[in-house]
Amino acid sequence: MRNVEIKGYGYYVPEETVEFDGQIRHRIPSGSKETQLSMAVEAALAALKKASIDIKDIDCIVSASAVGIQPIPCTAALIHEQIAKGSSIPAMDINTTCTSFVAAFDVISYLIDSGRYNNVLLISSEKASSGLNPKQKESYELFGDGAVAVVLSRCNDGSSGVIFGKQKTWSEGAHDTEIRGGLTGLIPAHYSEGPEEYCFDMKGLKVLKLAGRKLPKFFKEFQKESGYTIDDIDMVVPHQASKALGMIMPLLDIPSEKYIDIVPQYGNMVSAAIPHAFIWAVENGRIRKGDTVLLIGTAAGLTANALLIKY
Repeated sequence: MRNVEIKGYGYYVPEETVEFDGQIRHRIPSGSKETQLSMAVEAALAALKKASIDIKDIDCIVSASAVGIQPIPCTAALIHEQIAKGSSIPAMDINTTCTSFVAAFDVISYLIDSGRYNNVLLISSEKASSGLNPKQKESYELFGDGAVAVVLSRCNDGSSGVIFGKQKTWSEGAHDTEIRGGLTGLIPAHYSEGPEEYCFDMKGLKVLKLAGRKLPKFFKEFQKESGYTIDDIDMVVPHQASKALGMIMPLLDIPSEKYIDIVPQYGNMVSAAIPHAFIWAVENGRIRKGDTVLLIGTAAGLTANALLIKY
């Protein structure tokens, strides 16, 4: 087990909500001074406060967001400017789109366990609402905005840690969930190509079918390789991908009482969805200190990540 603990956490969701067929989405309203960066900063400061740690004691700032604030510099550097300006704390981005938080947690845990870092500030922040296409109903009504931050620290008593992690990518799904425009593939000078090229585009049924084919085997391999079965896991925190969560979990033989589903209240908050659902579960008594928790989800690519932790 890699010796790392969640020393503190913080989150931020906009107060403004919209509702689609009884499903609530928190979104930054048009004209608001709130931004993806301001949400990241709010969450980060809350995490530092809860961890009772000062920014000067942070060894690395990591942004694990699907969509950056701008192409250059990395989002972590922009967060650094707001909360650590004048310091030389290293800052980096880790991105696997929707599962960025899980992938970053996995990677950073090795650096903490090895002694490279003692305290890492990990942040996922998304303003998904700014990239939605109103003409594509399934995605337009699905996403919400928000940010989550955690302080990951070395655990010296062995009570918390990362037990096992796994990631796979099946690139036959690379173009089923994408934003094509904005960087070198379709630079902004080509905006005349049509605004849809710069909006989120999802082929929901294709994604669901591919995930349905790949995830059961992925999860069976995960259990075999980790030595843990679903019976050994106290709670599963899946990516809050869509209302189809109730269709995917049974394919993995995960019973309803063993996983968190807050899609009706928050929708898909992209990279912030898994950590936000985890914090929601902690604050609502569904996850307790000492529990064995599985963070699992799919992302554009198609990528799957799973991370088993002792909380």
